[in-house]
Amino acid sequence: MGVIAGRMTADFSGPLVIFVIGMRINHFHKIGKWLPTFKAMGPMIEELSKNPDSGFLGTEFTLCSWRQVMLLQYWRDFDSLERYARSRDEKHWPAWTAFNKRIGNDGTVGIFHETYAVNAGGYETVYGNMPPFGLGKVAGLVPATGSRNEARSRMRETAQAD
Repeated sequence: MGVIAGRMTADFSGPLVIFVIGMRINHFHKIGKWLPTFKAMGPMIEELSKNPDSGFLGTEFTLCSWRQVMLLQYWRDFDSLERYARSRDEKHWPAWTAFNKRIGNDGTVGIFHETYAVNAGGYETVYGNMPPFGLGKVAGLVPATGSRNEARSRMRETAQAD
């Protein structure tokens, strides 16, 4: 989708979980180590996107540097994220097991994640002259006008679901 002119905000209220996950290539010449790690995330995102009951709301891919990639994921709640991570019947668990066997602590590939549980009223968004991005891409966009014109008012809007 193209650029949406003007000021917009995400059409989302209530609590959410923001999950930041990524990898860093520490040794480029060891492509057999890092490429499988890089390629593992796509099938997981596809699996989650096809299951609206998973609690997964969507993701945004970011290239942080020439050796580091990151996904910013949005989840309905922590329980949904944890259930997916621990499920033996879905793609994450086999990928995690394979990573530990192939890489373990050998230092060729770095991985990270950060999890933030955000209460309703604890976030706000604004996008000016942007294509859909982040929470706005995941939840949809509405004009940042009227009661959504100022950051403090947008914070109140996100609290309305509680």
